[in-house]
Amino acid sequence: MIVYENVTKKYGDVTVVDNLSLTIDDGEFLVLIGPSGCGKTTTLKMLNRLIKYDEGNIYIDDSNIKEINPVELRRNIGYVIQQIGLFPNMTIEQNISVVPSLLKWSKEKQHKRVRELLEIADLSYEENAHKYPRELSGGQQQRIGVLRAIAAGPPVVLMDEPFGALDPITRDILQDELKALNKKLHKTIIFVTHDMGEAVKMADRIVFMNEGKVLQAASPEEMLENPAHPMISRFMGKLSYSRSGNDLICADVMRLKVLTVPETKKTLECIELMKQREIDSVIVVDKNNKYKGRANIEDIMEHGKPGEPIIKMVKLDTPSVMVNTNAKDAFDHLIATNIDYLAVLNRDKTVAGIITKTSMTKSLASVVWGDDNDYND
Repeated sequence: MIVYENVTKKYGDVTVVDNLSLTIDDGEFLVLIGPSGCGKTTTLKMLNRLIKYDEGNIYIDDSNIKEINPVELRRNIGYVIQQIGLFPNMTIEQNISVVPSLLKWSKEKQHKRVRELLEIADLSYEENAHKYPRELSGGQQQRIGVLRAIAAGPPVVLMDEPFGALDPITRDILQDELKALNKKLHKTIIFVTHDMGEAVKMADRIVFMNEGKVLQAASPEEMLENPAHPMISRFMGKLSYSRSGNDLICADVMRLKVLTVPETKKTLECIELMKQREIDSVIVVDKNNKYKGRANIEDIMEHGKPGEPIIKMVKLDTPSVMVNTNAKDAFDHLIATNIDYLAVLNRDKTVAGIITKTSMTKSLASVVWGDDNDYND
């Protein structure tokens, strides 16, 4: 657990962080956001003592960071910045091993750790470990920067606008990869951004700052629904919406209980599952739970063979929608294609739910009649 206790930082007569008190739970993905000069980066850098604060205390697991040697402190806190800062004369393996080497890990342990991290990040060791940073794209370099920050297993990772210099497509991909990576590693991440869309996508909790003070600390959902200050509303912009029929998105109307099967599942097993659920199709996903398509009972009965994987029966062009797709647009698509349901996908292409004509009608009725029942069963 990280605790900021009445922390203040001043530069002359200018107060950059003003009596900040904030608690960050273990494993939490916390995003600091606000206008330029609001104090978010200063708040981040005070934690690893790159910036010295004037008043108050900061604790990591009940230890006051003032009492910890700064070098030792930083070796136990990962740090990723926009400029990446990879050492150009070192290979990728050497870059990732910088902190483990300083901690006197054996060469064998370092090598094992590099292999493990590259595998987790879906980067081939053979293809990448012996390259130099100049041989990688900007997105690949940023991936290596993240891996270097977590190489020694620090419980806390600080990230100061790490994807801000990347193009939108690469940035979107790396955001998804970071979220997936942290599901496996369970780090406490403090992430600075000026992009509210990025904050909503990444955060467990968003801390909105202005003039060194916290205006609101809340989950993305709560901040979207109930921004505590007009400045937050302006930052939210089109991300914020009032709940009306026209404003509903697919996440509001989808059914959550969905039968998905891995692409390696055999045809007879899938038929048995459909029979038990009294449904006539299944949604098929790959080994990473990403959507592949759907398989209908008619196609399985006509073309399937016992022992074959269900992927052979999948219609890969099956239409789908995203969780943030406008619900009315999805409903129009459902009617136009004359199918019984649409798969609803998260940004990483995993299945969030399905939209049926029934679920859509019930959800729209709840808006019209003010019914608070949960139709996501």
